[in-house]
Amino acid sequence: MGQECPYLDIELDLSFPLLVQIAVNPDFTILDETDEYIVVDKPAPLQVHPSKPSDCRTLWHGLRDLLAYELANGGQISIINRLDRETSGVVLVAKNRTAARLFGIAMQERRIHKTYLAVVHGWPSWEEYDLEAPILRQGEVMETRIWVKQCVHRDGTPCQTRFRVLRRVNHPDIGPISLVEASPITGRMHQIRVHLAHLQHSIVGDKIYGRDENAYLEFIEKGWSDALKRTQFTPTHALHSNVLSHATIRKNWAADLPETLRDLLRSV
Repeated sequence: MGQECPYLDIELDLSFPLLVQIAVNPDFTILDETDEYIVVDKPAPLQVHPSKPSDCRTLWHGLRDLLAYELANGGQISIINRLDRETSGVVLVAKNRTAARLFGIAMQERRIHKTYLAVVHGWPSWEEYDLEAPILRQGEVMETRIWVKQCVHRDGTPCQTRFRVLRRVNHPDIGPISLVEASPITGRMHQIRVHLAHLQHSIVGDKIYGRDENAYLEFIEKGWSDALKRTQFTPTHALHSNVLSHATIRKNWAADLPETLRDLLRSV
């Protein structure tokens, strides 16, 4: 399914070093499929939707190619649960307008449940934690260098996430880390990442909500580097959409933890 981005007819100024980007992984796995929907395991890093016509390969492009027959016969692609570019795991996609509408209603009525796995810094003092903390865009209440960054603030939109510690590991390079299960009750932008950072257990490799947001700014300016590898440990943040369940149709879809995240949890 891989496809190179089209070349642009421009001249490059080679007096400046080219950014070392993290290679896009376009090869998703089909977990389930019917006439109404398809469920896939999205790898990381892979953007869900193109943000502009000249963008590189995205999940949407792969689905468009895979479902060419359905699209030619009146179908449409509607991605129900969108994941961040660096988040891997289960994605539900409706194949037609009717299915998209029904899935959308189910999401609003909270009949579709999501469970994530995250590798976080530190060993939480709790085994389970139910966090209710409102979230808004940080730039609405303070100056910020990262426009998309969210934060916990009393004036934000109500948000709730339930956490459970599954495993604690002492990593030889990172130090104490934990595998945490996260079940978002609400669905706000970056909710799990923001809530874990608020609890002082940011996700390993999270350039925006990690211990130093300069990592994100450095990545945007210079690309992936050995210096970033020493502080981030992994090129993509360690967050995975593990299970998606639909109460009405009694379906549960699961995607195994990627090898890159399993490697983090192997103590030496």
